[in-house]
Amino acid sequence: MAKNEILSEIKKAEENAKKMIDEAIEIKNKRISDARAEAREILKQGEIDSHKASQDSFKSGEEKILVEKDRVLKDGEQDALAMAQKAQANVDKAVDYLLIEFERAVHE
Repeated sequence: MAKNEILSEIKKAEENAKKMIDEAIEIKNKRISDARAEAREILKQGEIDSHKASQDSFKSGEEKILVEKDRVLKDGEQDALAMAQKAQANVDKAVDYLLIEFERAVHE
């Protein structure tokens, strides 16, 4: 092989190597770009999921508060009714006591 042919072959090999390196760099850059886009999408979906979870938690908390509020109001109404009945019974006793004392005071 002549010197020119050898140099030509070396030049072709260098060009092929450079082409392969350029293609590898292009593939690497595309993979990096794709990975970044996927990471952005994952973060976006994470934010959406986080927001939804917080809204669900808030709604669940509100429902628990409403149930507890209803229970407290119902208990309060029952207590108030019981107190009113007890007070009414005491009024009857007080009236009887006052009548007895009044009759005693009148007869003395």
